[in-house]
Amino acid sequence: MVARRRLSRCLVLTLLTILAATSVSPGSARGETTSAPEADDGARVVRETRVSDRVLDLEISSPALGRIAMVRLLVPAGWHERARRDWPVLWLLHGCCEPADYRSWTQFTDVEEFTANLPVLVVMPSGGRAGMYSAWWNFGLGGAPDWERFHVTEVRQILERGYGAGARRAVAGLSVGGFGAMHYAFRHPDLFGAAASYSGLLNTLGAHVPELIKGILVREGFPLWLALWGSEHLNRALWVSHNPYDNIERLRGKPLYVSSGNGLPGPFDPPYRLDALESAASVSSQEFTRKLRHAGIEVTTDFGAGTHSWPYWQQALRRSWPVLAKGLGL
Repeated sequence: MVARRRLSRCLVLTLLTILAATSVSPGSARGETTSAPEADDGARVVRETRVSDRVLDLEISSPALGRIAMVRLLVPAGWHERARRDWPVLWLLHGCCEPADYRSWTQFTDVEEFTANLPVLVVMPSGGRAGMYSAWWNFGLGGAPDWERFHVTEVRQILERGYGAGARRAVAGLSVGGFGAMHYAFRHPDLFGAAASYSGLLNTLGAHVPELIKGILVREGFPLWLALWGSEHLNRALWVSHNPYDNIERLRGKPLYVSSGNGLPGPFDPPYRLDALESAASVSSQEFTRKLRHAGIEVTTDFGAGTHSWPYWQQALRRSWPVLAKGLGL
């Protein structure tokens, strides 16, 4: 009887040990005994999940969003639990309406392989179904969701205070995330040293682009699209304040990269495939780069055939790396 009790006790202790190893509290995954790092507004990590040797998922309780949201980290070689080194940080933003959300870059591209030998901490945050990388106007009331604050304040502070993120940063994104990259770069020029957009809508007040944005919002379950930035006519100043095209001077001196296909079949497409969304992204991106060059602001571009799809964005990340690396001081 005593032997059985001892055996049962051993089994319980073994199970508890396994649970502790696989479901860790913030801090313990990094071998720390201190409390989890918090942002100034109280945003904090409520759970960490080690997906693989280099992939770490964070569940963050966010006052800016009024809920929990996810961030995936791709840590560099040499990053480990008790490291105190500060790493350059590459932010990768996904596009609108992608079910894979924060997992999309690692699911659809070779970013894990590409960065294997790079001394960079890669941050891939959730952007919501159609968060537009913005603080929503909410008819003048403000409040959640504020995706901009979640990313550039809450996540940034948490990563700097507990995950080895340094002060050298670059941001890149695809589709709506391409808009997000340029949006964050001009609204926070002191935070991001370089920016890259792949198939982004970089002139949100260009021909038919407001209608495209409204259509995306309605399709994704936000019929009151005015909650984002209001009316492009009645609230034009608000739209302008979020439009990369209207704020190019705040990008001057920053390494920039812009790419897009033209919606016609390219090397990664079957014959005869046409893509109206990529065509719209091409027009918007080229309007933006023409204005940059007219103002004497340098930008690296890559325009050609191709559609709105992941093989092109994977290629664009690799091609844009020299620009992003320059902004990271590498």
